[in-house]
Amino acid sequence: MKTRILAALIIVFMVLPVLPLSAAEYTLTGKTMGTFYRIKFLSNQPLSTQLWQKKVDLRLREVSGRLSMYQKDSEISRFNRSPGNKAFRLSKDFYRVLVQCETLYQQTRGAWDGTVKPLVDLWGFGTKGRPNTLPDDQQIKKALDHIGFNKLILGDRTLVKQTPDITLDLGSIAKGYGVDEIARLFAMANLENYLVEIGGELRGSGKNKKGTPWVVGISKPDKKGLNPGLYQVVSLDNMAIATSGNYRNFFEKEGKTFSHIIDPKTGYPVGNQVVSASVIAETCTLADGLATALMVMDSDQGVELVNRMDNTECLIIKKQGERLITVRSKGFSALEKKQPSGQQQGW
Repeated sequence: MKTRILAALIIVFMVLPVLPLSAAEYTLTGKTMGTFYRIKFLSNQPLSTQLWQKKVDLRLREVSGRLSMYQKDSEISRFNRSPGNKAFRLSKDFYRVLVQCETLYQQTRGAWDGTVKPLVDLWGFGTKGRPNTLPDDQQIKKALDHIGFNKLILGDRTLVKQTPDITLDLGSIAKGYGVDEIARLFAMANLENYLVEIGGELRGSGKNKKGTPWVVGISKPDKKGLNPGLYQVVSLDNMAIATSGNYRNFFEKEGKTFSHIIDPKTGYPVGNQVVSASVIAETCTLADGLATALMVMDSDQGVELVNRMDNTECLIIKKQGERLITVRSKGFSALEKKQPSGQQQGW
């Protein structure tokens, strides 16, 4: 549905109580899903960084092998080529993601829809490259005939296309799921203090080296620079955060700007003045998908939805002329942190 936004990341270093001196800090980095990952974790026992690097890379290759549209032999690619009205057997990973997808589709009343691939390709943001001309109304109408998550039947580890031309694009949720799966690895090893990031989607657990919850930053939505600075700093106290925006992946044609985020109902790139949406939730899978939905929805309706959801908060940034207007869910302010002057930034 979209190419994810790399949210600026910041860890705040302050004079605060630290974890026991025996806790060593480890950092892992690498590439996955067309972007980069970075992980920081703490342990009171000596660990092999090399072994953990292999564990993380193997798990991410498995997830990518399920959900990547750019791998012809991935599970999602095989499903997209499969015929209609026939049960497609799902792996555990694919099934878990699709359960969340079905819930998101229902909660957002179709604002999030994992079947938008024909529209994403039509507008030049998918796997087929950028067209020379803008799609016309007839092309968009034809593409809309092949869209609708409700045209899929999710069973017990099976998925059935009710119409043969339905295809899935889970790019707006795959990185979040990858983050959650790496978090699961650490939890299974009884490692409680970590921060996992894939392409700007993050999940923090326990404490950092200073003995406080992990603190991260949300980028200013600025099309002009790669390092626009921070718009807001928030605490991740055993929570995840994902940010979606229209200020990185877009094109301009015929005097207009077209975002990579497509409204599944109209078939056109969104034009609702929302430039960025960040979601804090218990899982990064949910945060990732919901952030995309909030880019599509009316901002007031989006906040109303989030306010009805347990342990979920959001910050939506709208552009009004040259001004940025912030809309928050009722509990988001409690997670905001004041950025100390002269702080060190980065990992």
